[in-house]
Amino acid sequence: MSEVHDEFRNYFNYFTEVEEHFQKARGTGLFLMSTLDWALVESWKEAGIPLQAVLRGIDAAFVKYHARKRKTQAVNSVTYCAQAVATEAQLMANAGAGELTGTKKEAAPPFTLEEMKSFLEKNAADYRAVGREEFAASLERLAADAEVHYADLEGLEQRLTGLEDKLLAQLKAAQTEEEAFEARRELDLQLRPYRGKMTADQLTMLERQYLDRRLMERANLPRLSLFYMR
Repeated sequence: MSEVHDEFRNYFNYFTEVEEHFQKARGTGLFLMSTLDWALVESWKEAGIPLQAVLRGIDAAFVKYHARKRKTQAVNSVTYCAQAVATEAQLMANAGAGELTGTKKEAAPPFTLEEMKSFLEKNAADYRAVGREEFAASLERLAADAEVHYADLEGLEQRLTGLEDKLLAQLKAAQTEEEAFEARRELDLQLRPYRGKMTADQLTMLERQYLDRRLMERANLPRLSLFYMR
């Protein structure tokens, strides 16, 4: 197995690692991440920000928070850490470590062949239940060849991404002007406290991830990426 493929396998832990680390750093027990939080984490992953940079950024943000003499409110969103994560990512890039090798975990995938097959089959059933026959059939074909795809997780992820892109195009085309307006208004309200802490590129990527995720949630459709096998 190639080194690049090993690194790709490692990064299926990305979402779980970030979620658990943020909860631990926050130190207040169970914390449910919002749609905006998950969209931000997804934008980090898509931008190729190393997992290690994200974890360091979360730690740095909370060190700064706890050092403040006056704390007017608790940290209730991962977006609080966005600036610190960007700083850590830049530091790692400057040090020549800004690739997907940020994690030191072993290369073994965090799920078995059977778990992956069940994930594909469950998604196929969920899509068929809401009349998305085309996507259900595609997922069933992937599940039928699960052993082949398990040996090439990167290729499978690319196939799933292509399916989701096609689905999102359909959902966007079916969205009314009022629904699009409401989604934008909700996004602006949630982002307002953090806009000054992000670059234009970061905001653009986050907005797209948030709106895509919201479309999927409102359609009651599960995400297809293997990164959601949490």
